[in-house]
Amino acid sequence: MKYINIIAVFLVVLIIGLPSCKMHESNRKQAEEKTNVFVVKNPDYNISPSTGMTRKHWIDAAEYLLQGAFSYINTLDDPMKFPKQPGKTYPQREDQVPTEKLEGLCRTLFVAAPLLKEQPHLKMNGISVAEYYRHQILNLINPDSPSYIVPRPENGGPSQNLVEFGALAISLFVAPEVIWEPLTQTEKDALAATMLSYGDGPTVPSNWRYFNIFVLSFFKDQGYDVNEKLLVEYLNKSIEQYRGYGWYNDAPAYDYYSMWAFQLYSVLWSDVFGEKYYPEIAQKLIQNFQDLNYNYPNMFSEDGNMLMYGRSISYRFGSVAPFPFMGKHGGKDVNLGWLRKISSSTMLQFLQHPEFLKDSVPTLGFYGAFEPAVQIYSCRGSVYWMGKAFLGLLLPADDPFWTAKENDGPWADYNEDQVYNKFAEGSNVLITNYPSIGASEIRAWCHEKVKDDWQKFRSTENYNKLSYSSIFPWQADGSNGEISMNYGFKNAEDKWEVFRLYTFKKFEDGAYYRDAVLETDENIKMNLIDYPLVNGILRVDRNISTKDVEMRLGHYALPELDQAIKTTTQTIGDYTATIIDNGQYQLAMVPVAGWSKTEVLATEGLHPESKKSSLIELHDAYTKDQKAKVYVTLMLWKKSGEEWDTKELNPLKTIQISKDGGLVDIEFSGGLKRTFLF
Repeated sequence: MKYINIIAVFLVVLIIGLPSCKMHESNRKQAEEKTNVFVVKNPDYNISPSTGMTRKHWIDAAEYLLQGAFSYINTLDDPMKFPKQPGKTYPQREDQVPTEKLEGLCRTLFVAAPLLKEQPHLKMNGISVAEYYRHQILNLINPDSPSYIVPRPENGGPSQNLVEFGALAISLFVAPEVIWEPLTQTEKDALAATMLSYGDGPTVPSNWRYFNIFVLSFFKDQGYDVNEKLLVEYLNKSIEQYRGYGWYNDAPAYDYYSMWAFQLYSVLWSDVFGEKYYPEIAQKLIQNFQDLNYNYPNMFSEDGNMLMYGRSISYRFGSVAPFPFMGKHGGKDVNLGWLRKISSSTMLQFLQHPEFLKDSVPTLGFYGAFEPAVQIYSCRGSVYWMGKAFLGLLLPADDPFWTAKENDGPWADYNEDQVYNKFAEGSNVLITNYPSIGASEIRAWCHEKVKDDWQKFRSTENYNKLSYSSIFPWQADGSNGEISMNYGFKNAEDKWEVFRLYTFKKFEDGAYYRDAVLETDENIKMNLIDYPLVNGILRVDRNISTKDVEMRLGHYALPELDQAIKTTTQTIGDYTATIIDNGQYQLAMVPVAGWSKTEVLATEGLHPESKKSSLIELHDAYTKDQKAKVYVTLMLWKKSGEEWDTKELNPLKTIQISKDGGLVDIEFSGGLKRTFLF
């Protein structure tokens, strides 16, 4: 009887315990999920009403990232080498591994150096961070070490080693007392010889010149003889790449490299070296730096999020790296509270995304891993280039960047019934803000042939879209004609080919004019006009191709989130709007003139936010006897749960197209009239 009672008690405990075990398992999973995102502890919503982030939280974020990197470090000899992401990234060969290690070392040091400036005895994973980096730097000049970097041969060209030694030189400037000064003179001389073998040499005519500049500058500052003639030459050539309003030409693109490279490097160089040795050059660079306040901050959304555009997007919040220095060098009209809101928001945009980290290291992609946005020059450690944002921690706690109260900048004064354009003459970059939905958008350079683009990034979706939005990240094109925010044409090989050879014409009366020609067939060409509206884009385009061609135009794409994407149609007079809704946003497309068919495509594996997505496309079969045929299109958007009214879906009252298609007169419902002249 006693035996039976014991069994009964055991069964009761077991039954009661089962839910408890499941609960513990659930809690463990939830804990794992929470540890995979950064948590803002004790947020300060008085000084930072939008993000709660203060300088202390930036330190926390830097430590959070660095802890992930140091989870791979158990001894001083362990390199900063991380799990390779499948795909096109390097290393693809064993001889690339030393450079991979160098990249991981020098780029994580961007995160570590500002921390070591204040915490020289910092430890991670039980390892002294300062001692680790000193030890690893010495491995670079030790021929017996697997991390040894061979000095550049006399006739050697520029390489990735130059890039990383340029980064190392920046960190040596930042925290010399913990990284450089403890080295013996023999060690310093050996490191100088290796780094100068790269710095005192050829480079790529782009932002790469700054890597030579920083190497040469650091060692001159330390009393070494350097090639000052080359240093000044590279500085002047960098200045020649400036095109105004904050934008540098990065041979030949205008993208985040204008900001996280040219502008950041120029102001850092001026601070640590230039104002002392070359004050006139430093003054020019600082004047250019002040200009970035014109429209670059407008490139971020109302919430302060960055948009997905250009190469190396895996560097993510490196985009905000110049903003902290605007307090010291930005001039009197800088709104530091807005810039800090943007900076902290962009940081959290990724640090708090569950797919940002994998294996404790940031992925190569945008939010998570996304192969179409990855370049062949990247390895897993490349992502720590984003660590340049933490160079803002070099500013003391009482710097105005940290003490200004977060605010919404111009968004606070915008009228939701208007759209705001900021055009930068010279670079021809157009940034548009849409207060009705809080989005920003960019239109910029793209003119690169696939056949000439050996690295396959400037001719791709990273640059060739008609525009890029902060709330609708770009979707990759599919082989079956799934094309978002671009025109596609069936080429001679019976494959879908998009525009990538654009030529800017003008920005006039709120309209952005470009011409485009198909790379593989110059007989396929169009005149393009983008006219931003309150809730979308009016396209007025003219096909002037001299041969028959099957063509299509795609809207932005929507990712499938917590529910299936719904498709509806709505008739407005003679027009039919096709609408897709993913529970967060709606996209609508209205063929006004020229189009023969509308289609909604369900796509997989093309979107950076989800496996499944949807896309609206318009189709037509153009014939050469139509000569100059005009296509008028409304590409609209709205938040989910909001109803569309007639004037939103069709804000056009009358349209008149000349016989030769060279002139289009449009009167809007509110009485505004616009003439578009090709």
